[in-house]
Amino acid sequence: MTTPDSHEGRSIARPSWNRLLAAALVVVSAIALFGLQERPIGYALIVAGLVVAAVVDRLLLRHLILIAAGLVVISTMSLEADLSNAAMVRFAITLSAAVALPYALSRWWYRENIITFPVGTGNRWSRFEFGYLALVVVGGYLILPVYFLGSGAYRNWPDITGANEIIRLFIGVNAVGLWDELFFICIVFALLRHHFPFWQANLLQSVVFVSFLWELGYRGWGPLLTVPFALLQGYIFQRTRSLPYVVTVHLTFDAIIFGILVHAYNPALADVFVTDPR
Repeated sequence: MTTPDSHEGRSIARPSWNRLLAAALVVVSAIALFGLQERPIGYALIVAGLVVAAVVDRLLLRHLILIAAGLVVISTMSLEADLSNAAMVRFAITLSAAVALPYALSRWWYRENIITFPVGTGNRWSRFEFGYLALVVVGGYLILPVYFLGSGAYRNWPDITGANEIIRLFIGVNAVGLWDELFFICIVFALLRHHFPFWQANLLQSVVFVSFLWELGYRGWGPLLTVPFALLQGYIFQRTRSLPYVVTVHLTFDAIIFGILVHAYNPALADVFVTDPR
C-alpha cells in the first residue's frame, strides 16, 4: 500500500520497488556504458528498465526514454580526454545533442515543462551559498592536488606543454563542467525528481554523473571525490533552484583542476599547491 508524499508542490504516491527498479536499471546502464566500456550490457540494461517501466508506469517510461536517449547519444563516442580539433568538435556536437534531444522531445513532443534551465531566479546569494562556495575553494585547493598528483590521475589527460594546449584545456574543462550541470542536474535529476523522493532521485543521478566522470578521467580513488560532489550538486540545486549557482560551484572546482593539470605537466607554472605530494 502506498502513502502520499509531498513532491514539487503536489501529492504523489511513494514509489514502489518496481518503479524504482525500472529507473535503477536505466541509470546503472551508465556504469556499463562509461565505467566498464561494455556497450551491449549497457544497452541491455536500458531496454530492461524501459520494459519494466512500460509495465508499471507509463509516465515514468516517457521520462526514462528521455534519460536513455541522452545516455545512448553520449555512448556513441569515447569520453577520454582529447584536446585535438576533431575531438573537441566531436565533444561539442555529441554532448550538445545529448542535452538538446531530451529537451526537444520533452518540450515539443510530450508538451511538458519539466526540463528547464533556471537562470533568472531574482534572488541574491545567501550567506549559506557564499559560505559553501568558499568551502569548495578551500576544500578543492587542499584535496584535489593529493588526488590528481598523488595518484597520477592527471595522466588521464593529454600532455599540456604549450599555450595552445593550455587554452584548449581551459575551454574543454569549462565547457564540460557547464554541460555536466545541464545534463545530470537539469535533465536526469529533474526527471527523476518528478517521480521519486529527493534522496532517491539524487542517488540515481549521481550514478550517471560519476560513471561519466570515470570515463572522462576521474579514476582510481576518484569516486571518493566525485560521488559526494555529485550528491552535493543535486542537493544545492534542490535548495537554490539556481542553475547559475550550481554552475559557479562546478566551474570553481574545475578552475582548481585546470590549475593542477597545468602544473602537473609544467611544474614551474601554477606552482601554488601546498598539498602537492610529488
